[in-house]
Amino acid sequence: MSDGRRGPPGPELPRIVGDMMAFVGLGEAELDAVRRSAPVVLRHEAALTAAVYEHLLSFPESARFFVLEDGAPDLPRIERRKASLGRWLRDTATAVMDAERAYSLLAMGISHSHRTWGLGGQVPAELMVGSMSLVQAALTRILHAELPTPAEALEASIAWNKLLLVHLNVILMGYFLPPPSPRT
Repeated sequence: MSDGRRGPPGPELPRIVGDMMAFVGLGEAELDAVRRSAPVVLRHEAALTAAVYEHLLSFPESARFFVLEDGAPDLPRIERRKASLGRWLRDTATAVMDAERAYSLLAMGISHSHRTWGLGGQVPAELMVGSMSLVQAALTRILHAELPTPAEALEASIAWNKLLLVHLNVILMGYFLPPPSPRT
């Protein structure tokens, strides 16, 4: 299609994800580094999710997804989103990239790009990319501060970055799918 949109990846999604993992050099050694560092990361889950949403609320272009008509933060929605981000972080920390995870990430991308959210509308791709960058930077700081050696922190940070970029790639696939046809 001329607009860059294509059909859903269907059953070949696990192969596409495997190819991307190979392309970025995300192998078993990196997945093991994520798993080994997961307890350190997960100790900071609540602070990390709170920091992400505090950041999102500080910019009008992202805050609009989390405020009420009067401009006040939609606290129940923010708490649900924090819980969802925490669940994603816990799932990611298992470093499993099977078909179920791949389709879950694709569904996340479709959900963010094809549904409207409160006053914000559809979540632009650049906010997904920026949010992933926030998480990557926070994880790097956590790993640097808490792992015993700089070499271990570097190894874990590289592994997490590769895994998060594979996740982001799959999430962004959802942005390129055509919107569903209206039901008649």
